[in-house]
Amino acid sequence: MPKKVVPIKYTNREFDTIKQGLVDHARRYYPNTFRDFSEGSFGSLTLDTVAYIGDILSFYLDYQTNESFLDTAVEFNNILKLGKQLGYNANLNPSSYGTCTLYILVPANDTGTAPDMNYAPILRRKSLFQTQNGTSFMLDEDVNFDLPNNEIRVARVDDATGIPLAFAIKASGRVVSGRIVEEFFPVGEYQKFLKIPITQYDVAEIIEVLDEDGNEYYEVDYLSQDVVYREVTNRGDTNDNAPAILKPFVVPRRFVIERTRLDTFMQFGASSDVEVDNENVVRPNVVDPSNVVLQRQGAPYITDSSLDPYKLIESDEFGVSPSNTTLRVQMRINTNADVNAPVGTVNQVIESFIEFKDEGTLNANDVIAVRESLEVTNEEAITGDVNLPTGQELKRRILDFYSTQNRAVTATDYQAMAYAMPGQFGAIKRVRVLQDPDSFKRNLNMYVISENSNGTLAEPNDTIKKNLKTWLLKNKMVNDTIDILDAKIINLAINYEAVGRIDVSKFDTLQDANRALRANFSRVADIGEPFFITDVYKVLKEVDSVVDVTNVTVTLQAGGRYSDVRFSVQDNTSPDGRYIEIPRNCIYEVKFLDSDITGVIK
Repeated sequence: MPKKVVPIKYTNREFDTIKQGLVDHARRYYPNTFRDFSEGSFGSLTLDTVAYIGDILSFYLDYQTNESFLDTAVEFNNILKLGKQLGYNANLNPSSYGTCTLYILVPANDTGTAPDMNYAPILRRKSLFQTQNGTSFMLDEDVNFDLPNNEIRVARVDDATGIPLAFAIKASGRVVSGRIVEEFFPVGEYQKFLKIPITQYDVAEIIEVLDEDGNEYYEVDYLSQDVVYREVTNRGDTNDNAPAILKPFVVPRRFVIERTRLDTFMQFGASSDVEVDNENVVRPNVVDPSNVVLQRQGAPYITDSSLDPYKLIESDEFGVSPSNTTLRVQMRINTNADVNAPVGTVNQVIESFIEFKDEGTLNANDVIAVRESLEVTNEEAITGDVNLPTGQELKRRILDFYSTQNRAVTATDYQAMAYAMPGQFGAIKRVRVLQDPDSFKRNLNMYVISENSNGTLAEPNDTIKKNLKTWLLKNKMVNDTIDILDAKIINLAINYEAVGRIDVSKFDTLQDANRALRANFSRVADIGEPFFITDVYKVLKEVDSVVDVTNVTVTLQAGGRYSDVRFSVQDNTSPDGRYIEIPRNCIYEVKFLDSDITGVIK
């Protein structure tokens, strides 16, 4: 007897359509067996039960399918997981960053004419400040009170003689929200891909992870990443502009951070510290370099053998997982749900790490007085993103990040990478990437400029360029060749003639006009940005006491305290006199705002 072919409608997915399909099926194929289709019959109960189960299975099938794709996912944690598959690591405990102003009292020198800079200390990073409502902020960089660009004012004088006794030094430093806490995690027997939950709430970042033997575990973006970049103190003569040298460092012990909406985890790799071959033989996981280069076949000859430093990590199992130890985890956590700080609210010094250059030669009482005199405030509001992104916002961030592919392809990508290099390796003030017209291999020229301790532009030293080269190598395209070159500095001076109001003193008008121009040209221009003469007219006309501007002259300053670049202002001025064209590999600067901006008020 041939098998009966029963058509099935796969489009029936909810309760009503599934039940109706079952009823139609029973009436058509079982007319003599199943006849009672009333609502109160046992057969109707059976059909309802099957339709109910089918509806639930259909719902979970749709739900599972939707949650497997970023566009249709709804659950926040699923969106996070899908984003991680695309390379996006979401930070669900964002921090706020800003700048705090720091004041300290330093005793005067023997003559009372200036502060004794032997007492000008260095305030180390991780010093802790706090607002009135308990929001903590941590210093993110060392602050040196002995720099020449720090502002100095007389703070105390002798009432009898008027000779200064102490000077106040004003400096500034970057701060980040949160404070440092430590937590200890006992780890038992070896376990592949060990995952440790962090019990602290609002973890902003993991700073340091050490085991009992002093081995450090490094946070990486992915467990397959076995190289991090560390700073080495720069002891050369370029340490003012580049205090550290950027060095790649191979890390067999590493971990990644995984986050959900509420929890934070540390995820380690699958390799062990030691692998036991038998009861008495223990083979270390890190290979002896001499054994690597001496590996050979049984033939009576050898071929050229070279040592790949990455082969020093024998395991390819995404790093070492800790075992039979206790991990000391140092982390930064936010102490308040709102990590913003309005102007002037960061005013409490909770913990300070102050060091003097040669404390042993200083007066102990003066040292204590200097330590206790430290004060802090924030002249600008410190803001950050304090609200968790919605699911739709998180999807948008993931898609935008995925398009970058964590690589540098365009000129804008290279410029963004150069600006992203940490400041301790030498800050890049401005950068521009241009195609080399004389190269047959489509070489790229990266023009960079730095800033010296006086706040004026300066050519970056060799250490900064080497650090930048190391920093770019990790994400640059294989076939891209880049030359890092100095941008040429063109120093300009501005002279103007203006007409002031009759009811205002010419001296006051001149001060107001110079102040407005200094504020405008204190901004550092971009490399290749034209100098707009019309901006000088615009700024002066916005001064209340200036009625009209009759003439503006721009001249080149070269030699001596200025750069040696030869540049013709007249030849590069546009025909209509509105702007001065700056070559694409040059940057203009009004170096000394007080003396390079002059004017006459009529």
